Amino acid sequence: MNGPGRHDVEEAEDWRDVAPLVAAGGRESLFLGDVWWRTMLQAGMAAGERPRFVFVRRGGQPSLGLPLARRPGAGCVALANAYTCLWRPLAEDLHLADAIAVGRVLRRERLVRLDAIPAEWPGLAAFAAGLREAGLAVRCFRHFVNWHEELGGRSWETYLAARPGALRSTLRRQGRKARFALDVVSEPGATLEAAIADYETIYARSWKEPEPFAAFNPTLMRNLAGAGLLRLGLLRDGARPVAAQLWALRADRRHATVLKLAHDERDRAASPGSLLTAAMLRRLIDEEGIASFDFGRGDDGYKRLWAGERRQRIGLLVADWRHPKGLGALLRHRAGRIRARLRVLYAPPASAQPPEPGDAP
Repeated sequence: MNGPGRHDVEEAEDWRDVAPLVAAGGRESLFLGDVWWRTMLQAGMAAGERPRFVFVRRGGQPSLGLPLARRPGAGCVALANAYTCLWRPLAEDLHLADAIAVGRVLRRERLVRLDAIPAEWPGLAAFAAGLREAGLAVRCFRHFVNWHEELGGRSWETYLAARPGALRSTLRRQGRKARFALDVVSEPGATLEAAIADYETIYARSWKEPEPFAAFNPTLMRNLAGAGLLRLGLLRDGARPVAAQLWALRADRRHATVLKLAHDERDRAASPGSLLTAAMLRRLIDEEGIASFDFGRGDDGYKRLWAGERRQRIGLLVADWRHPKGLGALLRHRAGRIRARLRVLYAPPASAQPPEPGDAP
């Protein structure tokens, strides 16, 4: 996988310096495209945090890019936050020599943490090998899981028929009683601004904790709408909004991700979250023809009611083992793995309970 030619490593504070890689990444995932990076730079970084795009230029063109950030107290990390569902180095065809060149830059940091990497990413082994060739130790850890569903051309009715009976029963029962109306907002303008206000009202009345970046979701909605990729679903009881879901499409509009969902706790008994998920999926599958969808970050029990496949996101601890900072991090990582194995070894057996639909969002 070694590529010919000179490998020059550069740095920038804006994703536009690696625009060809970002354009290619956006075709694979929302979280690798320009809408995501623009939103991260506008509203997704903590005070004092600075973006840092490290990239290799081969033959005059960027061939490998690492969206990173310098974080106070944490050093160099992936440019990611609690909303990021996927992060990986930007490269269409990763060359070992590019990874080695980037690794030499990272070695000066002593310690780098990279999060939210797809365990199935084809370039993972070559990337890690290049970092090791550059003199770095690379340790992998589990980060979070992502539930997803490949539709394989199925209609909404065919997909629904394969869902657990308890969920189908909840949708039938509550659907007969509910008087909710669906409103889907996808374009920028005054209607979107009103919908964002309704979303924030619902969120404030839900069980959710306050957002770590208050401006992130409104900014993301506006950016998605400008690109034609927003599907903001609102369920209303008359004029009153009772549930909201933020869905985002990939650039090719063949994949959808639900990024945020919330409902007014006063309406919990009517299962507005489940009804809104069903209404949004029916629209996305039958009217917009998506081929797959996923439920973002986390292993929440309700997600397996809607999606049948579970995949792992991992992190990489990249450290210079010759430096005290890097060596200390590697030792802490090793100790953490030992503690985790002991907890599993001595944990009492747990009884497996299927998830209850309830108001499964």
